[in-house]
Amino acid sequence: MTDLPPAMPPVRVYRHRLPTRLWHWLNALTLLVLLMSGLMIFNAHPRLYWGQYGANHDRAWLEIGSTRDAGYLRVGSWKVDTTGVLGRWTDGEGATQRWAFPSWATIPTRYSLADGRRWHLSFAWLLAIALTLYMLWTAFGGHLAKDLHVRRGEWAPRHIWRDIKDHARLRFPAGEAAARYNILQKLSYIGVIFVVLPLMIFTGLAMSPGFNATAPWLIDLFGGRQSARSIHFIAAWALVAFFLVHIAMVLLAGPVNEVRSMITGWFRLPPAKGERA
Repeated sequence: MTDLPPAMPPVRVYRHRLPTRLWHWLNALTLLVLLMSGLMIFNAHPRLYWGQYGANHDRAWLEIGSTRDAGYLRVGSWKVDTTGVLGRWTDGEGATQRWAFPSWATIPTRYSLADGRRWHLSFAWLLAIALTLYMLWTAFGGHLAKDLHVRRGEWAPRHIWRDIKDHARLRFPAGEAAARYNILQKLSYIGVIFVVLPLMIFTGLAMSPGFNATAPWLIDLFGGRQSARSIHFIAAWALVAFFLVHIAMVLLAGPVNEVRSMITGWFRLPPAKGERA
């Protein structure tokens, strides 16, 4: 009987530095509060427009509302029944409510535009300050060059298409390749850090009457106050979509290893083909 070779000890690499880990968890909490308080603010006028002005009698491109016995979501000319979820739903006490988003999805859970704004503005400043510091560290602390820089070969359509197919087939990298971000991760992280989050901040500022007096050009940059509000809403749900995909990938790739690496920084490399863990 032939003895089996001894099992290879698991290889650990230091994958996430402290600023990345701190910003990751702070950002998760901040964006959750901003989303839920933003939904409360949206409940005050659940309609979106393009341009400078918009009111109840103007044609909205998106509307969440209700009729006597149904809730609905309308986007352009497309309309879908959302009774029980959006527009018309039942609260914990069995009473019918007609706010766009239900109480479990908002901060505060009762309708209060003033409190929703307080929560939103407080955490918006936290997001802006933390994002600015993290962007500076990413650019000048080596994170961009070491982890997020897209190499020339990664821009090849064949390389990008292979990564897309691997993700669709749930084929995750193993061995040392697992310690590096792939092209899809790099592009999504760069897009979130340097495009979507700054867009959220600046469209938010464009909706602030106080800031408009200081920088009126910001409203014109986005095509009007209502356009800024629409872009703000779209960017928020783009972040929600990113979050859902991110969570799905973490669960499929191995949640214990992934979450542990974002807490301690140390990541256990999945064994490559032919290796024994």
